[in-house]
Amino acid sequence: MITALDFEKPVFELDKKITELKNLSADGSLNLDSEVKKLEARLLHLKKETYLHLTPWQRVQIARHPKRPYTLDYIQKIFSDFVEFHGDRTFADDKALVGGFAKLDGQSFLVMGHQKGRDAKENIMRNFGSAHPEGYRKALRFMRMAEKFGTPIIAFVDTPGAYPGVGAEERGQAYTIAVNIRDMARVQVPILVFVIGEGGSGGALGIGVGDRVMVLENAYYSVISPEGCAVILWKDRTKAPEAAAALKLTAKDLLELGLIDEVIKEPLGGAHHDADTTAETVKTAIKKHCKEIIDLSPEKLIKARYEKFRSMGVFEEKIISRLVPTGSAKREKKVHEKRISNSKQSV
Repeated sequence: MITALDFEKPVFELDKKITELKNLSADGSLNLDSEVKKLEARLLHLKKETYLHLTPWQRVQIARHPKRPYTLDYIQKIFSDFVEFHGDRTFADDKALVGGFAKLDGQSFLVMGHQKGRDAKENIMRNFGSAHPEGYRKALRFMRMAEKFGTPIIAFVDTPGAYPGVGAEERGQAYTIAVNIRDMARVQVPILVFVIGEGGSGGALGIGVGDRVMVLENAYYSVISPEGCAVILWKDRTKAPEAAAALKLTAKDLLELGLIDEVIKEPLGGAHHDADTTAETVKTAIKKHCKEIIDLSPEKLIKARYEKFRSMGVFEEKIISRLVPTGSAKREKKVHEKRISNSKQSV
């Protein structure tokens, strides 16, 4: 059963009422078909009104929905012959980040991504999708293996951020992410990145440098979480909806800013309402973008990837010439000069 978010409750309540009427009609004692049809039409209209005009904060809530498909769900639905690898060969196996080789229509891929849990026990094991340094070192090991065998890379991003604990910092969290960003820019095989849920800060960027970056319609990609932003700016977590709007973190905003390459459509209500259809849409995007870049030479691939990220953001340089004061400014200058003169005479 899918849990309703606060803004979805009218939709779920109407859907529940329709189900109840259908059950009453099923026993043959009442004929409620006409009433059911009217309510179904009303439900469709209500869904469109609710889900086609979502605020940024509502999209953040959908991105965090506990029933939303995670990395292993997409791997299971899209790929075959998946073989998972473990460990960073240095410290430990971080279960918040998974990956391995798999096949799609006979083509081999290195698939990796953040992984959250479905219940409290699994979330503790997966650290709620927040990877430690060993997770990012593991991901880099995967990418070097893919490069060695000439295998394209698919990265699924879904994390609130890299784990900020003392142990993670002691083991070089920031440095490890920085190394990943640097080395992903140099990897000599195609990299496709999909933000499937949360795309939080450096935790997302640690596996987020790609030739193509796609964001699902109800996912978000941001330098900080709305709650974190609200605490910094207003000292108040309840300002998260305002922060979400200001951060421009939705897929639509990111596409308009030129930070991503495509928005992946989701079923009405979100990916968790129809995971199979969402996976099929992601699969189509993988095949399309891979076809566009698979034959590029390593030199052209790396150059295009570098230029893609270097071109992000806009700044202007302007030389301001010294202006001659006019009008009131001239008068103010004369008054100021007179005051200085009088001050010197009195001394």
